[in-house]
Amino acid sequence: MAPDEAPRRVLLKLSGNTFAQAGRAVFDEEAIAYIAAELKAAAHAPAQIAVVVGGGNIIRGAQFCAVGPGRINADYAGMLATVINTLVLRDRLQSLGVAVAHYCAFPVHRIVETFEPGRCIADLEARKIVLLAGGTGNPMLTTDTAAALRAVEIGAGLVLKATRVDGVYSADPEGDPQAKLFERISFQEVLARKLKVADLTAVSFCLEHSLPMRVFNYAVQGNIARAVAGEPVGTLIGGS
Repeated sequence: MAPDEAPRRVLLKLSGNTFAQAGRAVFDEEAIAYIAAELKAAAHAPAQIAVVVGGGNIIRGAQFCAVGPGRINADYAGMLATVINTLVLRDRLQSLGVAVAHYCAFPVHRIVETFEPGRCIADLEARKIVLLAGGTGNPMLTTDTAAALRAVEIGAGLVLKATRVDGVYSADPEGDPQAKLFERISFQEVLARKLKVADLTAVSFCLEHSLPMRVFNYAVQGNIARAVAGEPVGTLIGGS
């Protein structure tokens, strides 16, 4: 996708680990400052930006309790973790003078507005960065799936999956030095190869709705702004 083909509206997925360096505390000041500055720079692009945030730096429901009734409550705890992360990010963005709107999939009175697509779109049209917490509001579904769902609901033309690797590889690049980085790949091939790009439910959802996804390395300074602008960073999955 060339810059002149940049989407009008994008949905950026940030993992909870964006907020913490490996092996450090739940929140890392340097990491938070970095991501807020990158989003501020990206806000100058023509595209409108919505952001779904994960909660893995605090708790991952599937890892905390993988099976049984306890998994449901663990997932709810994970949803609440995303609310905490978006509050932290909202505060930092506002301190930088960035206009922000903040929604959650379920009511959290006095703290965040409950998600409603029409209001969210209005905030995007007003050039606010929209932060989306709470996943889908349902257990057993990841924030990758929430990102795909919200992208369709708000009419985004592209999902941006921020990772700590350069894109989609044919194998784990850390374990296989011969792993190939794809510039472009189809959703069908991702599913057939069972590549660990995103939750397979999210991949299937994007395929069903013809919603392309770009996987890129957010740790490279300026890459978020480049991805938002439609530049060919990382790997594009799907698209025409």
